Amino acid sequence: MKNEIMSEEEFKNVLFNECKAREIELDDTKLEKFVKYRNLLIEWNEKMNLTAITNDYEIIIKHFVDCLECTKVIEKEQSFIDVGTGAGFPGMVLAIYYPDKEFTLLDALNKRLIFLEEVVKSLDIHNVKIIHGRAEEIVRINNMYESFDASVSRAVAQLPTLLEYTSPYVRVNGKCIVMKGDNVEDEINLSSNALKILNLKILNKYHYKFNINDEEYNRIILSIIKTNKTPEKYPRNYGKIKKNPL
Repeated sequence: MKNEIMSEEEFKNVLFNECKAREIELDDTKLEKFVKYRNLLIEWNEKMNLTAITNDYEIIIKHFVDCLECTKVIEKEQSFIDVGTGAGFPGMVLAIYYPDKEFTLLDALNKRLIFLEEVVKSLDIHNVKIIHGRAEEIVRINNMYESFDASVSRAVAQLPTLLEYTSPYVRVNGKCIVMKGDNVEDEINLSSNALKILNLKILNKYHYKFNINDEEYNRIILSIIKTNKTPEKYPRNYGKIKKNPL
């Protein structure tokens, strides 16, 4: 077992080296922000359920490094929405890495957003907008149809449901960037109808893995392009999505 508690300097060094080994470069400013993010995550997790991961090494790998793997598939996109952001994974992590890109973090649970507002304030982040609400409602209420270059999401829902939530936010020729585990092929097989109806096409599958305490984790990031506009009836309301997934 890696040390459960690291000093801030140890945390920065381990995070830097783990990222460097994966060809992800972090400067001192970003490392400092990630340390502060870790500190707030641990502090607030004592008051509310933000994460089951509290071991420092696992925070580094399962939260920060895992989310930073998205940098391997992000290209010229400048605006992103993270639907179901939770404690900010992957949206807040990517916002720290890309201070020149814009991120909107959306979640239906307000207490998580109070935490994220504190992260934004404490880390002096200027490229994040936080919105409270349900994805299938906010896209209409806030007139956010096809407003973003890409969506990013991790551990939100099965792929057909997730794409109905996220793709309406993405511009034509934009991308849905989806983080999944190694059972993703089953979800892809269930998604042929959703991909067709929502005018989406899987562009690329980026595979990577990491090891923690001799346990191997296989991960995949799907890059899914939006080839045409989303039909107006989507997303449907929550009841219909849950009862009859695409």
